[in-house]
Amino acid sequence: MNVQTRMPVVFVGHGSPMNAIEDNPWRRAWQHLGETIPRPRAVLCISAHWETRGVAVTSSAQPETIHDFYGFPRELFAVQYPAPGDPELAREISRRVGDSAVPVRTDDARGIDHGAWSVLCAMYPGADVPVLQLSLDSSQPGAWHYALARRLAFLRDEGVLVLGSGNIVHNLPLLGRYWNAQPPEWALRFRERVNALVAARDHAALCDWHALGPDAALAVPTPEHYLPLPYVLALQRDDDAIQTFNDDVFATLAMTSLLVSARN
Repeated sequence: MNVQTRMPVVFVGHGSPMNAIEDNPWRRAWQHLGETIPRPRAVLCISAHWETRGVAVTSSAQPETIHDFYGFPRELFAVQYPAPGDPELAREISRRVGDSAVPVRTDDARGIDHGAWSVLCAMYPGADVPVLQLSLDSSQPGAWHYALARRLAFLRDEGVLVLGSGNIVHNLPLLGRYWNAQPPEWALRFRERVNALVAARDHAALCDWHALGPDAALAVPTPEHYLPLPYVLALQRDDDAIQTFNDDVFATLAMTSLLVSARN
């Protein structure tokens, strides 16, 4: 497949699930993204909100919409995103990505969590693009995830959009302290450090975020929201361009997002 038909890869800072129903610049950027990138055959989402021991891929033909949060308005719990799954593609991913050292099992009971549907309901509001999710074994280091993600490269040439959904800065315990204030300096510094390393294509440094200084411990107190990033970086090819959008920090959440696509 040539560069004109190669699918892009996207990392999205998804932030609050309220972005699924609120009109704001972040959601409008997701909508614009869905309107401008090539329409995919399917979406494979690596979401911060599905952690497992080992690796699994959803294989339900009709995955349910999971409301995996609490304390939000009734309107958010009423959201349904009835996109179909793709069991055949799930089995192909399991077969081609997994091996004896890192098996990838199929899971026909798991639905779609808000890390996926809160973004996809803006990108593809018709819920007419099949959606699968790949789980995160967050006990593994960044380099392990990067190596696993490299095995997903074939998907770009077969019409599948790989979507990483997390936040490069995600500290919920400190969120309330900065809710009505300027973002803390450590969050801004870490966002800038990550952006610079992305621009330099220093993927090894980005996979080893613990070594990025004291700001990293505050920006990434737990790994699950950061780990979707190595999956996207691993699929960047030498002739790809990378574009940053939604590059905002709200309180202690970075909405920074990346579009990796073939150069025109």
